[in-house]
Amino acid sequence: MRIKKGDQVEIICGKDRGKRGKVLRCIPKKGKIVIEGLNLAKRHRKPRKEGEKGQRVDVPAAIDSSNAMIVCRHCGKRTAIGYRFEGDRKERTCGKCGKVL
Repeated sequence: MRIKKGDQVEIICGKDRGKRGKVLRCIPKKGKIVIEGLNLAKRHRKPRKEGEKGQRVDVPAAIDSSNAMIVCRHCGKRTAIGYRFEGDRKERTCGKCGKVL
């Protein structure tokens, strides 16, 4: 999976198309990611204390990683990811400007 936790991504299809957000969590076995503030689902929360009411809370749900593209922090455009080998390390690079992500 090319997308990592903390990356800035843009959704390329679905109801939140064109919106950008930060990756909160990656689920590599399923190929899914959770993005902060996007793809919100309603969760019903029980009251925790005496006299408190139950609530409906918006929680970000997972989307497939193929439906998002990384946004380069240098050029600010959404881009495909390339790889460069620096000695024994493998670095992710921007496909447009060529800088290390």
